[in-house]
Amino acid sequence: MTPLAFIPAPPTNGFHLGPLFFHFYGLCIAVGVLLAFWLAGRRWVQAGGRPGELEQPGIWAVAAGFLGGRLGYVATHTGDFRGRWLHVLFIWEGGLALYGGLTLGILTGLWVARRRGLPVLRALDAAIPAIPLAQAFGRWGNYFNQELFGTPTTLPWALEVDPEHRPERYASSATFHPTFLYESLYNLAVVAVLIRVGATRRLRPGSLSLLYLVLYGAGRFLLELLRTDTTFRLFGLSRNAYVSLAVVVGGSVWLFLRERGGRSAAEPEPAAPADAAPADAAPADAAPAEDAAAGAGGQAGAAEGEGDKDREEAPAGGRDEPGGAAGS
Repeated sequence: MTPLAFIPAPPTNGFHLGPLFFHFYGLCIAVGVLLAFWLAGRRWVQAGGRPGELEQPGIWAVAAGFLGGRLGYVATHTGDFRGRWLHVLFIWEGGLALYGGLTLGILTGLWVARRRGLPVLRALDAAIPAIPLAQAFGRWGNYFNQELFGTPTTLPWALEVDPEHRPERYASSATFHPTFLYESLYNLAVVAVLIRVGATRRLRPGSLSLLYLVLYGAGRFLLELLRTDTTFRLFGLSRNAYVSLAVVVGGSVWLFLRERGGRSAAEPEPAAPADAAPADAAPADAAPAEDAAAGAGGQAGAAEGEGDKDREEAPAGGRDEPGGAAGS
């Protein structure tokens, strides 16, 4: 007897509004992007930036992220599009490779931020918790498309999947691991950890982003052990599992090396305005000395003036004295 799934299959994957059909997949991603912009902007202002400075880098990063994610998916699922290449453009049908989107999106955002004169690593650290926040909401699009679920299970929170969406080898199974839910909840936990660490630890600029890669890569590796949508496995691991392992190892080593010596002298904390007062005090302190020197110079000049006057009068008196002596 098949247990009743705690999470039922979605009744539909979208809705009509006049002649238009809105896919829940796209709406979930849109909600995630809007929340990501809100969080990134809020953190940037708290870090001392100006409101709206991250909007242009963010818009370009999102656009590039979609492009990179789609290209990454198509490159690894070419068989799904053979004979129907126009469907490569149908993003609402699903199919975005997260690591491809992250790579192109982050690099593009950094490039735009640099062109606009922003401190790129500090801007990235302000925005990085917004990425798992967007992922947490975007993953619900997989639920409405009935895709990227895990292996069969009879757990109370199992996900019911309609027969037409089940993998061929699991056609007789009705309920599966809701990996979209696992990743959504895990990403929310990652957001909380990143915000907490960023507020309580003094990390080098860019290190918070490395921490995100390590945390997400670890969670994604575990989820890949459950997912059934992978088309290629080597020694039981999917392509994304190997990528996740590389991200975790590389990110951990890089993070350790960056933080091992603490903050270097080349990366000081931004100085407060009051810290500049001692440097400005020297000219102020020197002013009395300059005034005293000017006063001494003035007195000397006055003395020289009086001496000149005496010298001018002395010759006249000298010429009179001989004549007076001779007449007496």
